[in-house]
Amino acid sequence: MFGSFMPKEGRFFDYFVDLAEHIVRASKELAELMASFDDVERRAYNIESIEKNGDKITHAAVELLHTTFITPLDREHIHGLITNMDDILDLVEDVAQSVFLYDVREVTPEARKLAGICVACAEKVKEAVGMLSDMKNARTIMAVCHEVDRLESEADHVMRSAMAKLFRDEPDVRQVIKLRSIYEMLEAITDRCEDVANLIEGIVLENS
Repeated sequence: MFGSFMPKEGRFFDYFVDLAEHIVRASKELAELMASFDDVERRAYNIESIEKNGDKITHAAVELLHTTFITPLDREHIHGLITNMDDILDLVEDVAQSVFLYDVREVTPEARKLAGICVACAEKVKEAVGMLSDMKNARTIMAVCHEVDRLESEADHVMRSAMAKLFRDEPDVRQVIKLRSIYEMLEAITDRCEDVANLIEGIVLENS
């Protein structure tokens, strides 16, 4: 009963927004890498730096979760949201590192389109978590989450089309292997964004 008089730690929402901002920055850097290939190593390093800073936010949020008595949301929801967002950053870094390590010099329009969808998903995740501290935003948050679902479905469509074209038209087996891996990782980014959106929908339904 006395718990209702205890302050609820609000820094979690700041961590959500901060981590989402890192996801947007990293995804934009990745999209620029895929569009130009002007300096792959530098851009991959930039993304790695963003990911490492994101790890610090994740660790700080988890540590705060372990030391906070009263939390503003269910503990499992907080942990799930932070770790799933961290997974998005990890995947963005994986794509950039793969492009660099595989010595990919050029990608297909489909890969660039998938990278663009990743940016759109990241921006919607940021928009949703930015409103999460006030459940008066419930209707708007749900609409943003539905948009993430739509973008993920679009990514699935682009992925299937890209794979079909790759296996049909690309004669170089090594290029097939490289591009297939990149396609799969890009599509996985949108999947993780959808996971975050689904979790946010659950939070809203439980708390609004």
